[in-house]
Amino acid sequence: MSETTVLVPGQVSLAAWHAIYTGNNVALDPQCHAAVTASAHTIEAILARHEPVYGINTGFGKLASVRIGDADLATLQRNLVLSHAAGVGDPLPVPVVRLVMALKLASLAQGASGVRWQTVEHLQAALARGLVPVMPGQGSAGASGDLAPLAHMTAALMGVGAFIVDGARVPADVALASAGLAPLVLGPKEGLALLNGTQVSTALALAGLFQAERALQAALVTGALSTDAARGSDGPFDARIQNLRRHRGQIDVAATLRTLMEGSAIRASHRTGDERLQDPYCLRCQPQVMGACLDVLRQAAMTLAAEANGVSDNPLVFADSGDVISGGNFHAQPVAFAADMIAMALCEIGSLAERRVAMLVDSALSGLPAFLTPKPGLNSGFMIPQVTAAALVSENKQRAFPASVDSIPTSANQEDHVSMATHGARRLAPMADNVVSIVAIELLAAAQGCDFHAPLPSGVRLERVRAALRAVVPRLDDDRHFAPDIEQARSLVTSGALTDAAGGDVLPRVVAD
Repeated sequence: MSETTVLVPGQVSLAAWHAIYTGNNVALDPQCHAAVTASAHTIEAILARHEPVYGINTGFGKLASVRIGDADLATLQRNLVLSHAAGVGDPLPVPVVRLVMALKLASLAQGASGVRWQTVEHLQAALARGLVPVMPGQGSAGASGDLAPLAHMTAALMGVGAFIVDGARVPADVALASAGLAPLVLGPKEGLALLNGTQVSTALALAGLFQAERALQAALVTGALSTDAARGSDGPFDARIQNLRRHRGQIDVAATLRTLMEGSAIRASHRTGDERLQDPYCLRCQPQVMGACLDVLRQAAMTLAAEANGVSDNPLVFADSGDVISGGNFHAQPVAFAADMIAMALCEIGSLAERRVAMLVDSALSGLPAFLTPKPGLNSGFMIPQVTAAALVSENKQRAFPASVDSIPTSANQEDHVSMATHGARRLAPMADNVVSIVAIELLAAAQGCDFHAPLPSGVRLERVRAALRAVVPRLDDDRHFAPDIEQARSLVTSGALTDAAGGDVLPRVVAD
């Protein structure tokens, strides 16, 4: 049974968001009730005074100057949701949508959006009962909020559209009734509050961050194993070198590589008398490259932690003064920059891993049999897996072009600069998946390379990694169907079994506990 993560709005850790992403239930801290209610009362007071306030009794976007009468306020909010539910493309994955709902809950519960407590409860109840709105992934430009996808979420709560329930797509009205929930009827400002915000781009970027952390950790393990397979030196990982450079990520990565290779008999066997003075960059510069990736991911994590705990609605309600102020917190530029940083890091993690595979299969560089097969010529060995890795690296290079430098005017030029955060973050999952495949191929190649050094073992941690792989993938003596081997290695990476075998305690973290 899943554990429950309690959201204290404005104070939720990245580890807590990760727990929700991986399946934890969600509950709001009940102390936020007072702030939400005070905010809703502020909206009621404005309506009683018949003041024109954007999003409450006016049109939206370019139509903000159009005044809406009291009799049409409920229709205004419903029309907003249905007209904005114009997304296209494949639905967002269920874990991402659950994270979107939790992020929206935490934002609304800070009492700056003017929604009623019963509306917050409705969203919380849908999440608790396993109702996951079908949200098309395309249609947001990352400013004015993630309007189209969030409109699909809100429409489902209203009984329009569909939910995913236990893996099946169910009409929204049917799913709500089965869960004992009435369709949500929106009050003034509530449609806008539910649609405005960066929750979709933030959820996608967080998912990418979580996947990137695992990919980086796994690539450090396979990088250490490749170093042993190539009879490379651990001298470049010496702490004194890193301390002179002063980058925290580089220092942390080098310490990890030293620990992973500690006690390697393969390394000890060529410590003296080796004519090679320096290793290729793919081995020697791991602290510098992977350390820079680690630093970039940590910076992105700081940005996303702030965004996830912030309020990105518009206009914002300040109950203490009774003010409702229009601003631009919906603009997702911080998320766009974070997503671009994660994309660049993913690209480089995969690129360096592929270079190590290419080095291992090249007998002139590695000193190992050509293409890591005992009988080259009769067998092709790792020839094409390296090509696959290279192809995936090039895919990621194409995807890594910054999304944040693009903009296109929308809403009749009222919204004349947008962040493109949403699709910038949406590309991270396929990029991370490519890196997993690259690292899986490196794991297979590095283990095969180390097999040629038998009976000399690697260090204790790397031997545990080799044992975990060999439990599901035997040594490649003669050519066989290669794809199943890659899938088995991928599973070790995605499940965390690879990093667990190496000892997760020695691996650098991006998302702190």
